[in-house]
Amino acid sequence: MPVPLIQKAILDGLETVPNSAVLLKLLPVLLVLYLIRRWFQGAPNTSERTMHGKVVMITGGTSGIGAEVARDLATRGAQLVLLTQHALDDFFLVSYIEELRDRTNNELITAAHVDLSSLHSIRQFATKWVDNAPPRRLDMIILCANTMTPKGGKIETTNDDVEINWGLNYLANFHLLSILSPAIRAQPPDRDVRIIMATCSSYIGGSLPVTGVKEAKIRKKERAERFDPYSAYASSKLALMTFAQSFQKHLSAYARPDKNPMNAHVIIVDPGQTRTPGMRRYLTWGSLTGLVLYLLCYPLWYIILKSPAQGAQSFLYAAMEAQWGRGNGGPEAQHATLLPRSAVPAVVFYPSEGLPDPRPAPNEDYESATASPKSDMPTRLAEHLYRVVPTDSYRNTSEKLPSRKAYCHLQLDLEYELN
Repeated sequence: MPVPLIQKAILDGLETVPNSAVLLKLLPVLLVLYLIRRWFQGAPNTSERTMHGKVVMITGGTSGIGAEVARDLATRGAQLVLLTQHALDDFFLVSYIEELRDRTNNELITAAHVDLSSLHSIRQFATKWVDNAPPRRLDMIILCANTMTPKGGKIETTNDDVEINWGLNYLANFHLLSILSPAIRAQPPDRDVRIIMATCSSYIGGSLPVTGVKEAKIRKKERAERFDPYSAYASSKLALMTFAQSFQKHLSAYARPDKNPMNAHVIIVDPGQTRTPGMRRYLTWGSLTGLVLYLLCYPLWYIILKSPAQGAQSFLYAAMEAQWGRGNGGPEAQHATLLPRSAVPAVVFYPSEGLPDPRPAPNEDYESATASPKSDMPTRLAEHLYRVVPTDSYRNTSEKLPSRKAYCHLQLDLEYELN
């Protein structure tokens, strides 16, 4: 046992410990591995917020990071509504909720059947939630549900014949928030409402479709031949982040009847690389051989990948940090993109109820837009405006701009400060 060995080394000398020479050689290696693991774990959440009585809606709350977020918030007294694809009488779901209630000493945990792969199922739940007088309390929406087709995997579709990554990672969240928007805007002005979305650095490799409706309707056979799992996942995350910025503008543009400022904020969170079921499916390529290799390399994954509890810290920080409840929202979405009107289809945005279109003007002068205003407040949050580089000649001539930075397929043209 370690304690007797340490005691023996202190009292009788290190040379009396068996294999002490080997232990001394291994000690620096173990120390380095420990420090590497601590570095990959990331920072824990240090913010605190009273969650008693707050209604929190969570997708993906039965596994991975979502389950850890749900457990932590339930421990703090939050009232949880878990949106799950399982039937309400499913043995797994019933057992999971009962266990969660017992572990957290919180009986205010319920579930709602919402199949995110079906727009009809989402619409049924959301319209029922909105159709209530007075409006139901809703303090927070945490969107943790996520999917990714492993490398070499075949194309999968939702119930609406939409590619699964696009349908679940983006379209489901778009549809859910679109319908819940009246309930979000109807919350009292003293309530800190937050919509927290999960993203991933993979969005850097994504691209948004710019073709028309007719061109986008590719036959299933052609679509399967051209399918790239990584690009599909990255594009879905890029679309989600673009929509997050637009949805925040939609909320901020709403004029409350009581003349108070809008109190809803959209926050995007990247939890980092985590040992979730989705990550395991990605690393194993969805195959038995990949699973064997994953198990053989598990010590490596244990060191460089966060546990679900550690990955949940970013979500908890976004849910509890006081500063995210002020300002225009979206402060953590530092890499969310605002694309020009010609580069983004209207379906990505939320043009409804006569609100102004959040996309940039179609003929905005480029040179004037690239001039970053000076500010005497360097600590203020900065928002990045990206524009698609249309031609190679334009890309070459744009090198004279001091603010030019290559960023995936996008061009960073402007960095301006939020008011």
